[in-house]
Amino acid sequence: MPPRIMVSAAAAIAGAVADGMTVAVGGFGLSGIPGNLIAALRDTDVHNLTIVSNNMGVDGLGLGLLLERGQVRKVLASYVGENKLFAEQYLSGALEVEFVPQGTLAERLRAGGAGIPAFYTPTGVGTPIAEGKEEQTFDGVRAILERGIVADVSLVRAHQADAAGNLRYRLTARNFNPLVATAGRLTIVEAEEIIDGYLDPDDIHTPGIFVQRLVRVEDSTKNIEQRTVRSRTRTVV
Repeated sequence: MPPRIMVSAAAAIAGAVADGMTVAVGGFGLSGIPGNLIAALRDTDVHNLTIVSNNMGVDGLGLGLLLERGQVRKVLASYVGENKLFAEQYLSGALEVEFVPQGTLAERLRAGGAGIPAFYTPTGVGTPIAEGKEEQTFDGVRAILERGIVADVSLVRAHQADAAGNLRYRLTARNFNPLVATAGRLTIVEAEEIIDGYLDPDDIHTPGIFVQRLVRVEDSTKNIEQRTVRSRTRTVV
């Protein structure tokens, strides 16, 4: 069944989220984040969210918008170092944080999307990450049990989509988006372009079977998390 093509990000979010839900969000830093959908989520009156994402963006941008509104209760992430408000809320006890090694986070999302309830990994053995988790030894290697992640709602950013919901990502914006897209019970996608016809099968990164709602990007601004430039070297001829 093809996804519903929505008229706006606000319409795409409407009726999809509720207090206490788990929301998985694609992106890495500010690269490939579904910024329009995040802003629409901020504009709802939904609170006590559990957010699953590689990180929480920066102050005033990306998922940092949800922190500003006090909408987040818990975060599962692998890196959170660019957000001062996140640190303040965590240290004050207002925000619960589950740090997840980046590879483990990716695999937990992939497993959830594939219907795999749990898996063993040696990553984190002997560290606070392993506390309270079942441990087994395989071929002499210790491993801990990690649960697959299935989100109530997934928010994804794609470069191109077709009317069937097939998705194509661009360059590094691909990052966590394909994993997040499969891990949601309801997956909402903002695409920079919704093409006529269908994507070439060889160009499809996420099949449309995983997508329930689709909207064209309204604000195409792509913010840069850290701009690093090199001074020009004057050439003397």
